[in-house]
Amino acid sequence: MLYRNIAKPVFFKMDPEAAHHLVIGGLEKAAALPGGRSALRLMYGVPETPELAVDLFGLHFHSPVGLAAGLDKNAQAIPGFSSIGFGFMEVGTVTPKGQPGNEQPRLFRLPPDEALINRMGFNNEGAEVMARRLKAETRRTIPVAINIGRNKTTANEAAHEDYRKCIRTLYPYGDFFVVNISSPNTPDLRSLQHGSELSHLLSEVKQEMELQRGSSSVRKSILVKIAPDVSAAELEYMVHTLTEAGMDGIIATNTTVRREGLTHESASETGGLSGKPLRDRSTEIISAIYRQTNGKLPIIGSGGIFSAQDAYDKIRAGASLVEIYTALIYEGPEVNRRIHAGLRNLLRRDGFRHISEAVGADVQI
Repeated sequence: MLYRNIAKPVFFKMDPEAAHHLVIGGLEKAAALPGGRSALRLMYGVPETPELAVDLFGLHFHSPVGLAAGLDKNAQAIPGFSSIGFGFMEVGTVTPKGQPGNEQPRLFRLPPDEALINRMGFNNEGAEVMARRLKAETRRTIPVAINIGRNKTTANEAAHEDYRKCIRTLYPYGDFFVVNISSPNTPDLRSLQHGSELSHLLSEVKQEMELQRGSSSVRKSILVKIAPDVSAAELEYMVHTLTEAGMDGIIATNTTVRREGLTHESASETGGLSGKPLRDRSTEIISAIYRQTNGKLPIIGSGGIFSAQDAYDKIRAGASLVEIYTALIYEGPEVNRRIHAGLRNLLRRDGFRHISEAVGADVQI
């Protein structure tokens, strides 16, 4: 109620990107204050409950609900986000060199549709800056994934070099990694999802991960984030290629360029659409991946999750973990407690003793 009645009206009168920076800066400062993290946990934290805890990728997730990439692009507010109920989070997308991203305005709210459109364009401070920040961060209490991409000025033919640079620079500091080849806001990036370009990129990424593993003696997982705007044949090819390349999992899905059913005047803005309009499509993609892989390739479900039922639908479709982003903007940090409590009730209603029993329950293999 605090967010909905006080903070949200203020934020929604502001420019969306200005509000975004205010939230990141506020969480960063709040967590740095004496007792700040304890206060955040008291207000917004969720308890660890055995039936919702997940062990995956060699990591422990006290909650299956994480924060999707795009909000904390430069890993500035990890202590803050780790204190408001998330079981894990992604930082980034980060590129080898810092870049300003696309011209403003580039972030739009669509309140009647409970959606966002962004064309940020991988604006970030670069891998070296993120590495220094993560190295200095000693208060991490949840797994942190690093979402990596290519610079706007890098041609697709050389994209693998950017992904390898990010891995080399950041390998000691991420708990797992996510290859972003599905943002619609970097020219030609999505073409890396198809054909020989995908096979080549994944081979290079896998090779770099193995090199870093050999140097550090620590194995870390690598996932790929895919777009929802693919045909059944394209999805089947992508999943087959990811499996053959030895990827450890898939995040389904990124934002969409589709605009069906929207009512807000900003619906015509270019960029990636997130929020409720993406919910059903991302769940369909999850189900198709789970069916194709016989449930053997872990999936993180993302797209349109606002409630426990939304999260549960993705879990029953095959997701082992889920992520939110747009719901945090519209519902505030209280959303984590509502989803957490709701998931416990849904599991008990259906007779599941643990969340893992519900994964893929709606998919016939």
